[in-house]
Amino acid sequence: MADVQQAGLLQRSAAHYGPRMATLAALVVAGIMGLLRLGDSWWQLATATYFGVLFAQLGFLGHDAGHQQIFRAKQRNDRFGLVVATLGVGLSYGWWVDKHNRHHRNPNEVGRDPDVERNVLAWTASQASRQRGLLRVIARHQHVAFFPLLLLEGWNLHVGSVRALAQRSGHRVLESSLLFVHVAGSLTLLFTVLPPLKAVAFIVVQQSVLGLYLGSAFAPNHKGMEMPAGGGRSDFLRRQVLTSRDITGGRLTAAVFGGLNYQIEHHLFPSMPSRNLRRCSPIVREFCRARNITYTETNVFASYRWVLRYLRSVQPDPTL
Repeated sequence: MADVQQAGLLQRSAAHYGPRMATLAALVVAGIMGLLRLGDSWWQLATATYFGVLFAQLGFLGHDAGHQQIFRAKQRNDRFGLVVATLGVGLSYGWWVDKHNRHHRNPNEVGRDPDVERNVLAWTASQASRQRGLLRVIARHQHVAFFPLLLLEGWNLHVGSVRALAQRSGHRVLESSLLFVHVAGSLTLLFTVLPPLKAVAFIVVQQSVLGLYLGSAFAPNHKGMEMPAGGGRSDFLRRQVLTSRDITGGRLTAAVFGGLNYQIEHHLFPSMPSRNLRRCSPIVREFCRARNITYTETNVFASYRWVLRYLRSVQPDPTL
């Protein structure tokens, strides 16, 4: 921790996020202008793909705000997160922050980490054995179904957002209003420029790309890593390092993954600005080596093979 602090890696500065914010804002404006200029055309599906990728990048920026990485004041981070995530992407910022913080406190621990709850996919043999019907079939072949199912992740996040806002929460009125403006504005724009069939196709493609991108960015970070059993509690360092995996690849990989390819460092220092995680990596790697703690890093393609092999190994008990 002392080495990290001395290097100034925990210092937050909105100015350092300025170029990233300006670039994304310019890309949003360029996308809207392109949408209007292209008009009634099936080439708008390329525009939909563009917005799917762009919304994921906005989601990464909202993620940083949720971890208080951008501004020094919590209120400013949260206000910015509401604008980027709820108004910009159409996802409940408050719901996601609560869910994500629970993941950080107990990564990969069934019953504590919401990211390994049983849903369409099963993360343990016990979960797979409790699946029934179509979900049971998926459980037997989920390594094959994984990437196709990610096409639905964007929709899943929207459903989770609406469910959360339907319940009592601190930002219920504000977030609901921002979400309504996002949906109403997006639909008005699309159905004004495009006929109904093309507008619906645009939405399907855009949301599918968003889900595929986000799922592909988050899955390599933890899936297939150690899954702590409830009860026995390891120390914070081992709990975060042994359940996480870094993805190598340099600045381009960091840009594509929103900096989250340095997942070990992110879990150890959640409020560290994502731009500093790359510089933090050698410090953490050496710290773990000196204490004989496994520090896992691999390239992006190997990480996906790792995830798929793990999913293939999770099979339902045929006697249950």
